[in-house]
Amino acid sequence: MPELERLADAGRTRLAVVELWDSVEPKAMAEVVAGSGLRLTGVITAVDPALLLPCLGNGDDLADAGLAAAATDRRTVADTFARQLEYAPVLAVAESEHADDEDRALLAQLHPTARQVPIAGDRPEGSAGSGHQGGEPADGHTVNGHTDDGHTVNGHTDDGHTDDGHTGVGRTEGMRTESVRASGRTPAGAPLSALAHAALAGFDVEAAAAAQHPACARLPAEADAHGVATLVWHRRRPFHPERLYTALEDLTCAAARSRGRFWLADRPDTLLHWDAAGGALCVENAGPWLASLPDAAWDLVPPVRRAAAALDWHPEHGDCCQHLVFTSPGLDRDGLELLLESCLLTDTEYAAGRAAWQQLPPAFDTLLEA
Repeated sequence: MPELERLADAGRTRLAVVELWDSVEPKAMAEVVAGSGLRLTGVITAVDPALLLPCLGNGDDLADAGLAAAATDRRTVADTFARQLEYAPVLAVAESEHADDEDRALLAQLHPTARQVPIAGDRPEGSAGSGHQGGEPADGHTVNGHTDDGHTVNGHTDDGHTDDGHTGVGRTEGMRTESVRASGRTPAGAPLSALAHAALAGFDVEAAAAAQHPACARLPAEADAHGVATLVWHRRRPFHPERLYTALEDLTCAAARSRGRFWLADRPDTLLHWDAAGGALCVENAGPWLASLPDAAWDLVPPVRRAAAALDWHPEHGDCCQHLVFTSPGLDRDGLELLLESCLLTDTEYAAGRAAWQQLPPAFDTLLEA
């Protein structure tokens, strides 16, 4: 950040590129840049579709791979890669001779709202984002605007070849960026590429954060194409904590990627976040369900979350629900649904009411307090 601020203060730099490597996640960097008062014009993640499964299947801890950001970093390669992929509104997709229809279907289902921009050019063997071996997180850089000599850097190098398109977060001088975007050309008169247009389209940090929050995340929809399927499982009955805990390993390994929010009977007022990749599951307390809050507290809740809850409001349970999404090649939808259903409260348990639910064995206490 000090270097970005120095460049901004000098007033001579039309483009600042922040390249993110290894385990750095674009969300954190984007929020730091925006919080400093600099302007972001785009966030782009580059990906080779052929390496999606190797990356999502790598359950190694970042620490074991030598990629940990700190001694306390407990993330895995797979879940870090998944967040790097899912945060960016634009995906720079490498033209890989090793990618097939299944790989491309997996990419489309993992991040269906992303704008995909094809990129060409030679790439190192085994690079998932831009030069890493398959199974390691993608790296990235920030892209905004143009250089002082007029060459665009939003996905292109000076010799006209496509850049390898890392995760991008950027800033430029506002008027200069607007003039380039409006004209659709660089100062030298060359037309902007599709990737350049995407990099200059603008970026809303708050909206991006809301799209990742478990209470209002833009989760994938039902899909089935080229051997890849996405199951959206939505129910209005809480899980039995012990039965769900017993099934965690099978549920976590049932799909290459799963995420969403869930409801435990012994914690009826708590929204829990489900985030799984690479055979590893992260469960986090994401705060209270809105249904558990007094009316006066609703004014303290972000509007986007209130809107998301209103769209899915139940007359008895409010926003309390199970909303889990599983995406994978060869997904056993029927088996997965049966397993999930078996973890819900039975009719008798459900009829006993909340007071009885809260007396059930607290199987998730250790996991949530870890």
